[in-house]
Amino acid sequence: MAETIDGTLIWVGSYTSDSNGQGFGIGAVAAREDGSLSWVGTAVEAPSPSFVAVHPTLPVVYAVAEAVETVRAYRRAGLFGLEPLGDAWPAGAAACHVAVDPSGRFIVVACWGDGNVLLYGLDEDGGITSRFAAPPANDPHAGVDGGIDIATGGPRVSRAHASLMLEDGRIMTTDLGFDLIRVWNYYPDTGLLPDHQVALPMGSGPRHLVQHPSVDAAFVVTEYSIEVAVLLPGADGRFVLHSRGPATAGGAFDGDAAAEIAMSPDNRFVYTGVRGSNRISVLAVEGSGTRLRPVADVPSGGDWPRHHLVREGWLHVANERSGHVTTFALDPATGIPGEVLDQLETDSPTVLRLAD
Repeated sequence: MAETIDGTLIWVGSYTSDSNGQGFGIGAVAAREDGSLSWVGTAVEAPSPSFVAVHPTLPVVYAVAEAVETVRAYRRAGLFGLEPLGDAWPAGAAACHVAVDPSGRFIVVACWGDGNVLLYGLDEDGGITSRFAAPPANDPHAGVDGGIDIATGGPRVSRAHASLMLEDGRIMTTDLGFDLIRVWNYYPDTGLLPDHQVALPMGSGPRHLVQHPSVDAAFVVTEYSIEVAVLLPGADGRFVLHSRGPATAGGAFDGDAAAEIAMSPDNRFVYTGVRGSNRISVLAVEGSGTRLRPVADVPSGGDWPRHHLVREGWLHVANERSGHVTTFALDPATGIPGEVLDQLETDSPTVLRLAD
């Protein structure tokens, strides 16, 4: 085993056999100075760690196990390994996302299968110590004709999908099934309590989200309508839907499903991933951070771009179904990815996270 890693360490989550994937757990990948990737090894075997998050100050990683409905903490071991830190904790059905409080006090897990939003308290070592379930969502479009659950064709159900730690300390979560954005306050002995909510148009399907740090605008990519909604806070701190527009330059195609949204390190560009037509789209941030303009679409370099990571000068795309991570160099002026620089084979990748 090498005594050092040649490059920047990236964790790669994967689907395992319990989710019809070929992965084995959380993998470790090194990103070299030229942007290319190399496989370092399996950091830890785990059941379908479909999303991972990294503690802000400690060598601890958190992963949801989607099929077995748990969340677990892992600590660094050796050069690139991970080992369990405490037992796995119960989550909800199809737990699909985990995010860490910037102060390291708690994590939040979103569950697609039953709509649960769960907060877990952390100790000083990053271990999980408590679990709190947030109040369930109510459908703001209840009773409206034509409302169905797009995933099943049946009645609409709550489908929590992601959380975002806002700059002011509140937490924002998406509910893909109810077309709803909820904003929460954190209480150490209670968990999350509602602050307010924002309803998006019925059938839009809010999935993932990011915040522009200078204007506090939240950008939300919608899985079903293939749009980006821009939410702005008012003087009272309550977010409102400021605008929404296409998440791609070329429009949506039949079978498309938007996935990840990420910002460039300089906050000049937003990148959205669209499964189906397998594109990564570039949007320019304008209006001092309050407006997005689609610039270009490029092929994702594989099948089913579930997640992507934007670094200084590089874009890495986790193409889940084709089983590899594709790397592009980014044009510093336009933000547009160039030709495929590198492709790393890795089984059923679902998420990419910088280790430090």
